[in-house]
Amino acid sequence: MNLKTVLHQAFVTLQRNWIRSGLTILGIAVGVGAFICVVAIGNAGSSRIEDQLQSLGDNFIWVEAGSRIRGGMRAGSRGTRSLVLSDAEAIVQQVPLIQRMSPNVDGHIQVVYGGENWATMYRGVTTEFLQIRRWEVRSGSFFTAADVESDVPVCVLGQTVVENLFGIEDPVGKTVRVRSLPCKVVGVLQRKGFSATGQDQDDFIVLPFTTVQKRITGTFWLDDIFFSAISRDAMPEATRQITSLLRERHHLTTAEDDDFNVRRPEDVVQAQLATSQIMTILLASVASLSLLVGGIGIMNIMLVSVTQRTREIGVRLAVGATEWDVQKQFLSEAIALSILGGIFGVLAGIGSSYAVESLFQFPTKLTLEIFAIGGLFSAGVGVLFGYYPARKASQLDPIQGLRYE
Repeated sequence: MNLKTVLHQAFVTLQRNWIRSGLTILGIAVGVGAFICVVAIGNAGSSRIEDQLQSLGDNFIWVEAGSRIRGGMRAGSRGTRSLVLSDAEAIVQQVPLIQRMSPNVDGHIQVVYGGENWATMYRGVTTEFLQIRRWEVRSGSFFTAADVESDVPVCVLGQTVVENLFGIEDPVGKTVRVRSLPCKVVGVLQRKGFSATGQDQDDFIVLPFTTVQKRITGTFWLDDIFFSAISRDAMPEATRQITSLLRERHHLTTAEDDDFNVRRPEDVVQAQLATSQIMTILLASVASLSLLVGGIGIMNIMLVSVTQRTREIGVRLAVGATEWDVQKQFLSEAIALSILGGIFGVLAGIGSSYAVESLFQFPTKLTLEIFAIGGLFSAGVGVLFGYYPARKASQLDPIQGLRYE
């Protein structure tokens, strides 16, 4: 028999017991639908974390002034004044795994425009800051290297500052007062949103670090140094070399703690991403148990079908049907049940994903890979749990089959 005939006979047989077939299809559909919905929720969570990872920066390494643990107590991020520009320059020159550097001087400040004022954070950096932190300029431009050298009073605003000071007015070209310093706004940064820790990344103002040191704070030291490694794989070794070089430059003995802190924010987000992926796999595994139950249902129904159709099998074998013909017939019925269940399951998965998103405001992300895995899984269940009943039917003795009442 050709495939078309086999499939036709399979669907005719299933229609004869449509209630039993329908319940089996429902079991498979529920399993596939649950699997798709759970994985879609997990994908959305992982995608959100990956976006946060991208927004952190370009292989971002952050050297922070102050030791994490010093003399048994946490010193904080600004516990010392030993981190200076020459440290940053030495690291760029002596650590080949570093490709970009920007010093950073930051703090909280009041920014005033007209009758509006906003308490925000300032960052004094160089032009490399944009590439290190993967930030885009939405309008205007960033300040130049010449502005940094000449400590020019210019600034670039984050979106939150723009919204609170200017509303819908274009801030580029306007002058704001940073503490007592008039600063010309030369650009506005693209919005980044909240970080993995819930901090508003757009609530700050950026100035040349020389302008901050000479005109606002009157300091010579740095709060942080931002680096960009040549690759993600190079980051651990670059961190080790930076630590070693800074300890040497700061004349720290082996008995003394670091007076700085080297951080890789990416590690935290990577850990969150790994946790999210593990949870997705666990939830998908739990959802897959319902598919297993559906497969057991297929096996039970096919075994019952073999028993009920013993005489039919005997007649077919007696008139010349081969064992493979009988096996193929029953196997096709099992596969037809699982494929129909898979189709309805995909539709149920799409519907449940949209329902979760609209009713519970929980993001989901459907991909072709999810549908492919769900479909293949359901077809595999049909083959796996349909093989034994089909094999049992094909091994039936024709004489015993003809005698069966």
